[in-house]
Amino acid sequence: MRKILAVGLMTAALTAAGCANNPNNTQKGAAIGAVVGALLGKATGDNDKSRYAWGAAVGAIAGGAIGNYMDRQEDALREQLADTGVQVVREGDNLRLIMPGDITFATNSAAISPNFNPVLQDVATVVNQYEKTVLLIEGHTDDTGTAAYNQTLSEQRAQSVKNLLVTFSVNPTRVTTVGLGEYQPKVPNTSADNRQMNRRVELKIQPLTQSNTAR
Repeated sequence: MRKILAVGLMTAALTAAGCANNPNNTQKGAAIGAVVGALLGKATGDNDKSRYAWGAAVGAIAGGAIGNYMDRQEDALREQLADTGVQVVREGDNLRLIMPGDITFATNSAAISPNFNPVLQDVATVVNQYEKTVLLIEGHTDDTGTAAYNQTLSEQRAQSVKNLLVTFSVNPTRVTTVGLGEYQPKVPNTSADNRQMNRRVELKIQPLTQSNTAR
């Protein structure tokens, strides 16, 4: 499966690179969209499997209680992560933690900076208290270097975050990782400051509901 995915990514990356030299931005956007769609589709499939397995173990949240459950988890994360540089973003019933790459990793490295370990331990403390959720970790890069290199680096960084969370007792069944390389920037890669914003890892926390745990 990994080999098939790698071939698909190389083909998509070459397509995107070809379109980058083409003045037709619609074609370029379609190529990049295809890459992102394929990556997220693979991760979503894995996340579904994790959700089913974890949902069977811990049960789902009743519909009317979902908002309150995620409100309490959001408050706990904001308290734990205050002044750490990690953004906590609410997206409906989901939570997204945005971890800037410049405080999480050294340049061109997938090794988590030692001073960031306590931050991820704080994240683990909260998600372990709110076990009726699953996590999707996304790695992102800027556009410096080749697309293939950035893709690999983004995957490695997402996996590094998962590995550390698991050492802090987060059940690996709950966690899916995906690397999105340079294909989903927060802002255009037009300056050093913008590129720094695009080098990041995001952690999406999703509630287990009766609808998304049913087979």
